[in-house]
Amino acid sequence: MIKIGQVNKLQVIKEVDFGYYLDSEDEDWDEILMPFSSAPKSVELYEWLNVFIYFDSEDRIIATIHKPFALIGDFALLRVASIEKIGAFLDWGLQKDLFVPFGEQKTRMKPDRSYVVRVFLHEASGRIAASSRLEKFLDDGPGDYEFGQEVDLIITRETDLGYKAIINKSHWGFLYHNEIFQKLKVGQKLKGYIQKRREDGKIDLSLTAMGYEKVDPIAQAILALLEKKGGFLPITSKTSPEKIYETFGVSKKNYKKALGALYKKRLVNVDADGIRLTSHP
Repeated sequence: MIKIGQVNKLQVIKEVDFGYYLDSEDEDWDEILMPFSSAPKSVELYEWLNVFIYFDSEDRIIATIHKPFALIGDFALLRVASIEKIGAFLDWGLQKDLFVPFGEQKTRMKPDRSYVVRVFLHEASGRIAASSRLEKFLDDGPGDYEFGQEVDLIITRETDLGYKAIINKSHWGFLYHNEIFQKLKVGQKLKGYIQKRREDGKIDLSLTAMGYEKVDPIAQAILALLEKKGGFLPITSKTSPEKIYETFGVSKKNYKKALGALYKKRLVNVDADGIRLTSHP
């Protein structure tokens, strides 16, 4: 069965003056056109191709080897290409822009501005559309997450306290500023970790793994950098969290846990001016 707005594997069955026809193997769609502009440079009959299926400006079902910036079910940061009487149109990497009806705009969109949207199949029309009303597509519950679980995030908005993020395309989460040690921007996709499931159902996030599960790799990184720097690093208890993250790529909290583990093993000395390998003077 053909999946609109997704990548499908279809077979080339015919060449015509303006492109190729692919066998849909679907009762609703017999043959699907792939124009030359949407096809590979070299195509053989009966070859199988991975193609994206969508509707062109004339509402014909079309196949293309070009993959858009987002598929149905994805959240993505997309730029407004134009505003028309019926809504906004977003640049999503294909010849036909992606439609956002006015009713699917959380705030009225403006030209050349970018918005995090969710791509979906509009049931009434059967066409691909997008919405910035993200809450419609997310579960309000706390989700079945475990403490420290690694998850996929997309940053949606910055607030005074931190950043809102979508977790695994299904739940809201929040990153507080004091848990962030790198630059973030709206639309950015990255890995994160479940820090806390609150009683109100909200989820707190972190960009570094919880507890001691990350201590060993961090400890190894500290030792490796100490070796590289001749056995000494001018990192003290007063060093800022930002400097710690810049140096080791982890939060100060996890750095201190790893350093403590190294100190207990007598692999490093912690002095007023910095840390030293015990094997170095």
